[in-house]
Amino acid sequence: MKDFSQRALNVPPSEIRRMFAMQEGMEDVVSFALGEPDFDVPDHVVRAIIDSYERRETHYTPNRGLKPLRSAIASEYRRRGLNYSEDEILITPGAVGALNLISLLLMREGDEVILPDPCWSNYIGLVAQTGADAVPVKVRAENRFMFDLDELAAAVTDRTKAILINSPSNPTGGVLDRATIEGIAALAMERDLYVISDEIYRELLWDGTKYTSIASVPGMKERTLLVDGFSKTFAMTGIRLGYLAAPEHMIDRMNTLLENVFSCINEPIQWGGVAALENGREDVERMKAVYRKRRRHIVDGLNAIDGISCADPAGAFYVFPDISRSGLSSADFAMCLLQEEHVVTIPGSGFGAGGEGFVRLSYAVDTETIDEGLRRIRRFMENRTGRR
Repeated sequence: MKDFSQRALNVPPSEIRRMFAMQEGMEDVVSFALGEPDFDVPDHVVRAIIDSYERRETHYTPNRGLKPLRSAIASEYRRRGLNYSEDEILITPGAVGALNLISLLLMREGDEVILPDPCWSNYIGLVAQTGADAVPVKVRAENRFMFDLDELAAAVTDRTKAILINSPSNPTGGVLDRATIEGIAALAMERDLYVISDEIYRELLWDGTKYTSIASVPGMKERTLLVDGFSKTFAMTGIRLGYLAAPEHMIDRMNTLLENVFSCINEPIQWGGVAALENGREDVERMKAVYRKRRRHIVDGLNAIDGISCADPAGAFYVFPDISRSGLSSADFAMCLLQEEHVVTIPGSGFGAGGEGFVRLSYAVDTETIDEGLRRIRRFMENRTGRR
């Protein structure tokens, strides 16, 4: 048979999914692998979806998405201090669907897209599948996993098309401060670049951390594409509902792309999105209160283990502890921990070379799971010390 396309072959497999799959067949596994809330979808959201099905709303929908949902999203942006109309919003099958449309819109063979290193590994695949080149720029723990603006500027070439930012960050939990956001904006305007801002963890901020959307910087709305969704904030991961906000002429073109890629978005889940935005604030705050306690618990627990150090993440629901003193690479640490203690973590190197020396743990799991995982990680580290 003839070969697959080179673009398909360029897309790397996910280290997250690989580690998750490796636990199959193991017993008594403690998994910190997936970035998935362990809460159920709020009842009123489920009810709104069921009601829509009972109304037999099972036909094609407008490609752009239902107007009531786009209106609710526009209201949510106004709550955040951003001004987007319904016509500047596109509904997508999850945030990754939005990122796919953006990659098709902006990227072509030979273009360069700057990414933070480490970053969510899917970004690399999204760039690669278009024939463009991902250009990693290291973000360091000592700088709270934010870009060094001089290093970022040095990475820009005549081929650079866009800078992708993810704040709060998967995997680090870092949040870009206002000065850094303004520096990225100034660079983008000076070098005529787009900015893709993945804000899927926007609501999950800790210790009074303030959030600045790059679209709020004067002059940036016209060159910014915002990505968000319902998976992390409302525990709706399997429902696959996301959205993006951008200037209307970009939305118009992505609307055409969406028709060819996804056709349209399921109507009942869109009514679930309306219910989440209009009546879900109490659910969000309840989940955040639990995450806040878990975050404190897992950070303190990791820092109490000899050979591991863990900074307080400013956002999201991940910790990114430094395990370099174990004497193992990130990949070996994760693999040995899985084999010896049946604890699943994700090696930092799976998020880019800048993640070497770290592993990612999700604390979107209950406290009992965190405690048992910490107990096993402590034993793992003590056994390694004994071997030396």
